[in-house]
Amino acid sequence: MIYTMLFPILFPIAAGFFLLVMKEPENRNILIGITGTALLITGISAVYALFHIDGEAVILFRFAVTLPIYLKPDNIGLLFVIVVAAVWILAGFFSFFYMESHHEKRGEGEKRFYGFYLIEFGILVGLGFAGNMITFYVFYELMTLLSMPLVIHTRSRESVMAALKYLFYSFCGAYMALFGLYFLCRYGNTLTFTAGGVLDKAMISGNENLLLIIAFIMIIGFSVKAGMFPLHAWLPTAHPVAPAPASAVLSAVIVKGGVLGMIRTVYYMFGADFIRGTWVQEVWLILTLITVFMGSMLAYREKMLKKRLAYSTVSQVSYILFGLALLQPVALEGAILHMVFHAFIKCALFLIAGAIIRQTGKTRTDELRGIGREMPITMWCFTFASLALIGIPPTSGFISKWYLASGALDSGMNVFYWLGPVILLISALLTAGYLLPLTMKGFFPGESYGYPEKKESVSMLVPIVILSGLAVGFGIWPNPLIEYISGIVSGIL
Repeated sequence: MIYTMLFPILFPIAAGFFLLVMKEPENRNILIGITGTALLITGISAVYALFHIDGEAVILFRFAVTLPIYLKPDNIGLLFVIVVAAVWILAGFFSFFYMESHHEKRGEGEKRFYGFYLIEFGILVGLGFAGNMITFYVFYELMTLLSMPLVIHTRSRESVMAALKYLFYSFCGAYMALFGLYFLCRYGNTLTFTAGGVLDKAMISGNENLLLIIAFIMIIGFSVKAGMFPLHAWLPTAHPVAPAPASAVLSAVIVKGGVLGMIRTVYYMFGADFIRGTWVQEVWLILTLITVFMGSMLAYREKMLKKRLAYSTVSQVSYILFGLALLQPVALEGAILHMVFHAFIKCALFLIAGAIIRQTGKTRTDELRGIGREMPITMWCFTFASLALIGIPPTSGFISKWYLASGALDSGMNVFYWLGPVILLISALLTAGYLLPLTMKGFFPGESYGYPEKKESVSMLVPIVILSGLAVGFGIWPNPLIEYISGIVSGIL
């Protein structure tokens, strides 16, 4: 079964390199055909892996005797890969029409975009399939390096500065994680992901405080990618300057790489029992709640549409981190559920923002009065995705936030057992405040702005409708996913 694991990693990487080195095709349809075929083949092979990899493992090579590059997908990794595949394919197909816009560079720039887009797909599959921490770290660094060209695509001064900021923050966070790996090698039995942790009880005796500091450093390191305060500033800078499909996958998937890193660190390296009840857990919880409130408030005040959605991501991803930090089974289920649901919801919202910009050229929220008359299906999808992000039943966001609040109440943790649900509720109200007015002004504008006579593009609508349907559908039929995630959680805690 080695090929089952390697194919969805190596095939998109090879296809991406092929696009980068090939001559510029005379017909743009050739470029789209290669990219679309590669996306579908990779997605199908990733789904195939979900059902046919059962405890399989492979060592690709070794940096040293104790540092193998080792693939062994587990349930949480496979779930991550399936979410990546769904988002990457849908955003990719959306981009085929979006990139025709005069707002984007054509020719060589478009070929470069699709080349790195495919390569990044393979890297993210490798991140999910990683079987130990050193392998995860290698793919994590590659994820940063190879997503940077998606941010810098337009090659404007703003995009270059945003990409540099993204790299600086990401590398600082990654080096903090690497620093912690040295200590895990010293005080752990292995770097292979092990439910409950890998620390050697005999060796850590007397060094508990040192290891708590190391755990906190690693958590902060991975939190950079997840956009947690105080290292969140790259996210609202990078998202607005990137093309809408790149913004969508950054917000839906790339930030979840940081979430997955924190899950691996806390639950598979140090172990929840080692961190539970310590200052590390309390400070982590404080930072997540600050981020939830701060991100929602900044989104509420922001007038640029894509930047508003970027601040929203800062807030919503920290919902997930709050659930992880509680170290409680129900909250952990809610965190993983929200990781899945947020990916589909936020991808839909960023693609909708891209469709609006593509069709109207409007980028500010106060310029969208009456847009529901010109783009009704797009705005209905925006409404349903917004309801899901707010957490209105029967959408998916309601399910995950219910689990998060229930887990907080069940945890009995000092002030956090009630403060957490209160902050989540306030954030939900702010979310309604920065999303629903766009729907109301879009459909009930009074005097509306004039928009160019452009019809909604079916090519862009199909991915948007599918993602919005998933955002609502998982709220109506959540049980299969909940059962799968419950199995993951029962194996961790």
